[in-house]
Amino acid sequence: MPGVVDSNSPSHWADGTLVVFNSDGLPIRSEGTSIEDLGRTRAVRLYSYENVPLWIEATHRKADGTLYAWYHHEVFLHCEDNPVSAPEIGALRSDDNGITFHDLGIILSAAGEMNCETKNRYFGGGNGDFSAIADQSGEFIYFLYSNYSGDVTAQGVATARLRMEDLDDPAGMVFKYFDGRWEEPGLGGRESPIFRASSSWASESADSLWGPSIHWNTYLKKYVMVMNYTCCSTDWPQAGIYLSYSSDLSRPEMWQQPVLLMSGGGWYPMVMGIGEGETDKLAGKTARFFMGSDSDWLIEFEP
Repeated sequence: MPGVVDSNSPSHWADGTLVVFNSDGLPIRSEGTSIEDLGRTRAVRLYSYENVPLWIEATHRKADGTLYAWYHHEVFLHCEDNPVSAPEIGALRSDDNGITFHDLGIILSAAGEMNCETKNRYFGGGNGDFSAIADQSGEFIYFLYSNYSGDVTAQGVATARLRMEDLDDPAGMVFKYFDGRWEEPGLGGRESPIFRASSSWASESADSLWGPSIHWNTYLKKYVMVMNYTCCSTDWPQAGIYLSYSSDLSRPEMWQQPVLLMSGGGWYPMVMGIGEGETDKLAGKTARFFMGSDSDWLIEFEP
């Protein structure tokens, strides 16, 4: 990648050009004819800097050219002797292909009070480290995100969704999946994780999957989710990278048991399609596998 990467790096095609966003507290934009031919970076212009720092982690481009993006924003908690923050997720809109963005506000935040007593080095709770994708019917945008808040049974990789018709006014229109229903509010609502943490993020030995990156695989005819695995320390050591598959985003229970792709590895694994029109959200039998800024391998999928 041409920029420093500290999150998922979303991309889209517009008029034969691939546009990629990288983020490390503030997003940058690059474009080219392929993922291997990206040009110089430029800073993304934001019309509001109320919710910074922010990391653009997901995008969706409508047929009319309107570009929607979603960001991870970290809120400093002002905990005495414990400089932690808590993430929340917000929405952006661009009418110039991602050169400038208007902030549409926060759409996903964690339930309950944040935890200043956490042993975690970074977060005292929150919802963040996510990706998003449109379902095959074009009815919803689905968010796959990390929940760091609440009881350990609520922590892990969770999901929420937004109707396409609400893209321009999303605040209050995102609903989390909880207890078999899509009825919990995105702002402060509870969640039933797809994959639960084994040990709390607030403990001295956090044990959980996090940072999901999702794409639709045209070869498998399934959604593929790639995740980090952290165990078992306050310092977020990378213990491995896992894959899971599903054919129906509306039924979170259909995600298959995660399988190990590699031990160790690096933060922010992502699959990036290399065919015409393919992106971080669309890939085929063979794609590029990224960890953070770098891709040293191709990844090949088999049924």
